[in-house]
Amino acid sequence: VQLVESGGGLVQPGGSLRLSCVGSGFTFSINAMDWYRQAPGKQREWVAGISSGGGTTDYKDSVKGRFTISRDNAKNTMYLQMNSLNAEDTAVYYCSTIISRGGYRVRYWGQGTQVTVSS
Repeated sequence: VQLVESGGGLVQPGGSLRLSCVGSGFTFSINAMDWYRQAPGKQREWVAGISSGGGTTDYKDSVKGRFTISRDNAKNTMYLQMNSLNAEDTAVYYCSTIISRGGYRVRYWGQGTQVTVSS
């Protein structure tokens, strides 16, 4: 199982970024996916989730109306469009999924991509 994030960077307050996560080594289209983030000195927190088919999404309250999660199962790729970014969004962003293997459910993580919001 491999999850590879990209698209992070430095952006000014009020700006936008689109993160991508490419999955491999598992059947991407049948797995719900999530975005998490971890700011310096803080615990990792859930940001958004999307169902396997993309029809159901959910968001952390502080990002509702600013972030949009989506996926393209034909490309094994999940996205996070982030608009109206502010300093509190600065964090390493991770994509994640849970896969059932041999009766166990295991959460897998990507390596993360840094998002820095600063003027």
